[in-house]
Amino acid sequence: MSTVDPFACVGSVRNELIVAIFQKTGAFLSIVGSSLIVSDVAKKVRNGKETDPYQRIMVGLSTLDVLVSFFVLFLGTWMVPKETGWLWAVGNTSSCSAQGFFALFGGFGELLYQAAISLNILLLIVFGWKQERFSKKVEKPMHFIIIAFVLVLAIIPLAYETYNPACGECNLTPLWGKCSTKDEGELCIVRGNEQVFTVILNIGGASILIVLIFCTVVMVWVYLHVRRQEMRNRRYNFGISNNADNHRESRRIRKILFLYTLSLYVSYGPWLFAVFIGGPISESISDTIFPLLGFWNMLVYFLPNCLKYQRDHPGTWLVTAYFQVLRPQAPCAWSPSGRSAGQKQEVEDAPEMNFAKFNTTNEQPATIPVDSATQNNDLEESVNLKI
Repeated sequence: MSTVDPFACVGSVRNELIVAIFQKTGAFLSIVGSSLIVSDVAKKVRNGKETDPYQRIMVGLSTLDVLVSFFVLFLGTWMVPKETGWLWAVGNTSSCSAQGFFALFGGFGELLYQAAISLNILLLIVFGWKQERFSKKVEKPMHFIIIAFVLVLAIIPLAYETYNPACGECNLTPLWGKCSTKDEGELCIVRGNEQVFTVILNIGGASILIVLIFCTVVMVWVYLHVRRQEMRNRRYNFGISNNADNHRESRRIRKILFLYTLSLYVSYGPWLFAVFIGGPISESISDTIFPLLGFWNMLVYFLPNCLKYQRDHPGTWLVTAYFQVLRPQAPCAWSPSGRSAGQKQEVEDAPEMNFAKFNTTNEQPATIPVDSATQNNDLEESVNLKI
């Protein structure tokens, strides 16, 4: 295998060591975060509790994130062929191809699942769907399309041997080396297919931009929709208390959507900048921040439970609430309650975790709201009739 210039992407061996440490640390946090989400949903299924499409989407996203975080970001150069000269490179061609496959399969898969979260919230809040309707009409085809699309996208470069080492990891790129039949100094592709590389790269780049734009548009759309409903309800004298809870929860769901979109920008923004601009600094920043997507999603996913814990325990810091919510339930055989001394009771889910309960357009008020101006006009007409 042809060698790749060591340190070409990060500038020096010192930078490579720093980036590798931060990348593996971020990948470990992401693996833990995504595993906690999958474990939370699995516990609900095991206990016979109902799960909704939002939680199942998060399972798909988190599972793919674990694949990317472990095989690509945590193992990193350990799967890169040792001939490259990169730090800790001990792999071979087969491990390099496997890493490239999981990078494309998991990376684009979790990106599309982020768009699925936005679609789910859009249909619930703006179009008044219930989760049952989303589950019947959208969820199954959505999962199939996402998995099939990224699977085909990842298999094609594998068939054409277009997963090769570059910048300390194996990804979609042809491998260049010295030509055996041409003048000295000229380079040729010794492994991979340049046409496959160009097509898949364009498809991937377009997918990232489309998902970022879609998630941004949905976030703004949901915000404006909830805002309009709040302003409209302020005009009514009746039915305000009936809809107050729904609007309060809609605002919380809007915040959750904003945080998921923000985590997407924080993770993929530097990566896009590094792809299109390049340079050691942008590559280093991207390799440090990108692995944290699963960790950010974990913080957003459990945020409603943590806020509920704070409401139930006034004065508790948010960090402490996260610790209590995420703290594992270790059974104790010697305790009548099954818990060790001082161990917390299980924190139940906050109601915000079930989006289906808070469709602002589904729920009709018990009393039909009456515009205050209309009410005054009707009162004047009745007085005139009596006179």
